[in-house]
Amino acid sequence: MEIQTMKKIEKEAMKSSGIDFIKLGFALFFMVAVLTYSFLSTGGIPNSMFLAIAALFGAYMAMNIGANDVANNVGPAVGSKALTMGGAIVIAAIFEASGAFIAGGEVVKTIKKGIIDIDAFGGNVDPFIWAMMAALLAAALWLNFATMMKAPVSTTHSIVGGVMGAGIAAAGFSIVAWGTMGKIAASWVISPVLGGIIAALFLFSIKKTMVYQVDKVSAAKKWVPIFVAIMSWSFVTYLTLKGLKKVWPHIVDVLTFLPDDKKPSFLIAATFGLIVAVIVYIVIKPIVERKADKLENSRESINLLFTVPLIFSAALLSFAHGANDVANAIGPLAAINDAVMTGGISAKASIPIWVMAVGALGIALGLALYGPKLIRTVGTEITELDQMRAFSVAMAASITVIIASQLGLPVSSTHIAIGGIFGVGFLREYLFTSNQETVVEHERNIIDDEKKMLKAYESELKTLEDKEQKSKEDYARVVDLYKLIDDEEAKIKVAKKHIKNAQKVKYVKRDAVKKILAAWLITVPAAAILSAAIFFMIRGIVV
Repeated sequence: MEIQTMKKIEKEAMKSSGIDFIKLGFALFFMVAVLTYSFLSTGGIPNSMFLAIAALFGAYMAMNIGANDVANNVGPAVGSKALTMGGAIVIAAIFEASGAFIAGGEVVKTIKKGIIDIDAFGGNVDPFIWAMMAALLAAALWLNFATMMKAPVSTTHSIVGGVMGAGIAAAGFSIVAWGTMGKIAASWVISPVLGGIIAALFLFSIKKTMVYQVDKVSAAKKWVPIFVAIMSWSFVTYLTLKGLKKVWPHIVDVLTFLPDDKKPSFLIAATFGLIVAVIVYIVIKPIVERKADKLENSRESINLLFTVPLIFSAALLSFAHGANDVANAIGPLAAINDAVMTGGISAKASIPIWVMAVGALGIALGLALYGPKLIRTVGTEITELDQMRAFSVAMAASITVIIASQLGLPVSSTHIAIGGIFGVGFLREYLFTSNQETVVEHERNIIDDEKKMLKAYESELKTLEDKEQKSKEDYARVVDLYKLIDDEEAKIKVAKKHIKNAQKVKYVKRDAVKKILAAWLITVPAAAILSAAIFFMIRGIVV
């Protein structure tokens, strides 16, 4: 038996190692292809070897973004079983790549969020190229490590730390814009707290309007279309503000009635969102009513009505993420490409189509190969999610970004999503705790009642057992009393267990919270230290 078990374990291990080898093969093929293309297309230009190696680092970074960061968009949908793992990967890969290509923009700031002052390089191209290479590799290595540890971290903060560390190594501490870094540090608190509060509020609203109602089906007919319309408004507004800002001038050229601005205003974005929300409400209401008529009057049935909106939210979040976070992979690469091609350093650089392709395809490939690990962590290993809770997290992701962008607050999409999951989990704990005293009091009353019954049965049993001459009825009663006493003792035991369990319930896994928070806190400094070390290594090799 033990030999058969060992053979099964060995077979599974071989199968797992074979799959890992295939994954590694695909990843290496992609990176080598990028390296080869970059070198062949820029051969003969000074520093072309640096550009080819930087392209390799950019491909590696893009795959790590796909493996780690994309999980926040589809993890809740998978955890709630609205999407299968395969379906989530396909949807996310398509929409991530589409967002990067369609709305990734033609121009990106080479130094993300003005972290360092490029004037400090004094026009010296070589240290600048080394710094950007170090930033890319350090951020990618940190993301790789975080993915191995199943810790969802911010890719933006990873590249921020990388750029900061390499900048300090190249030109000293004065190169860093510490005000900007202070804002980024503030986002460690702002992002998860805002996301958690908004997700908890939405979940409580859903519970109050539908779950806690006696006639849940009628309540769902009324409120589900409203919640879906609100979701439509928030996502259209969010996509207009964040996903379309880089291609907005082209949209204005086509739609000439729009204000001729460089990017959409909140009023324009909110108006677009409102128009779509009204259309969605009109379309969705009869559909929900038809589906609701076939449902039972239960929480589980109402949950099913949120499945399709969740799939749309996963797709839209992936599109917006691809449009925005592709710059984390290709921003430094675009900066290096510009420096190599022009021989100088500029604050902005045009992105060639091949650089955009590296970011878009790398994110999709990294998600497909290594994304499932983090998707499971986000979807199932923090707190239990169903469709209502996952819908609330998706709402928090879009609305928090809208609020933060209008208030000028720096936020992280990763921290918002994970904060939203924390929020719904802690709300469940709060609601349970608020009812806990009632539950415990109820169980204690049961124990008191059962003890009284037990005492009465024991007293009656003692009386019958002390009786010298017993009738047939007395013996039958003694047998019944023994059974009744056993039943009462069992009921008391169950009630005590309920009290004990009620005092122990935790809906958010504390170990996961500690690990994720620790990873968030050390992301910037870890990436910075790693980046500085890589910069000195590159300089040592070259010089």
